[in-house]
Amino acid sequence: MKLAVTGKGGVGKTTVASLIIQHLADQGNRIIAIDADPDANLASALGFSGADEIVPIAEMDHLIEERTGAKPGQSGSFFSINPKVDDLPEKLSLSRGNIRLMVMGTVKKGGSGCACPENALLKNLVSHVVFYRDDVVVMDMEAGIEHLGRGTARAVDMVIVVVEPGMRSIETALKIKKLAGDLGIDRIGIVGNKVRGNSDEEFIRGSLPGMKVMGFIPYDTKLIEADLKGSGSPDNFSGIIDDIIGNIPR
Repeated sequence: MKLAVTGKGGVGKTTVASLIIQHLADQGNRIIAIDADPDANLASALGFSGADEIVPIAEMDHLIEERTGAKPGQSGSFFSINPKVDDLPEKLSLSRGNIRLMVMGTVKKGGSGCACPENALLKNLVSHVVFYRDDVVVMDMEAGIEHLGRGTARAVDMVIVVVEPGMRSIETALKIKKLAGDLGIDRIGIVGNKVRGNSDEEFIRGSLPGMKVMGFIPYDTKLIEADLKGSGSPDNFSGIIDDIIGNIPR
């Protein structure tokens, strides 16, 4: 299973990604968790210690030059667009139980990203874990799918867009749908977060006609407190996440 979780900043995208990751890991799956959000906080959401000390792969200048043949930021230089990456998931990840976590860092531009060695390494690494690893892969993206190339995007089982009851969140979801369509992705699911009742559910469904709604996560102060403390997620969301995962095509 290969999943990309995205959505507008502040909707709880990372919280939803961490709930899915932890739930699948608890079921015995080996997980590669990829934090591809510039505001990287998936490590703390999953309860990893030392989250503030993690160096994103995009900032590992020596590694980027070693693998691509060019220094980072040299967009006009010659560099390998197919660098060796198959050893990096083990070398550059933190492990806790069944979860391996990699923090990618920032893609410089939207869409296809900049033509620079750091993005060549990042995209090739994402492509490798999606196509060639047997692990479950869950990617916490920014408000888009910039780390995915066209071929990689088509290999993702589902792009999960997290929304909350609000028009700015809905507008972001519609933009992501268009971007995904440009890449040939038609497997898009909606997860409503911070939902306070039936009226919020109806608002989300009515605002995104024709899009698959996978489930709703209720507004819960315990979940917010756990997120603020970086203590991992509470245990009472198992059934909800199980239902969401059940909506993913296999």
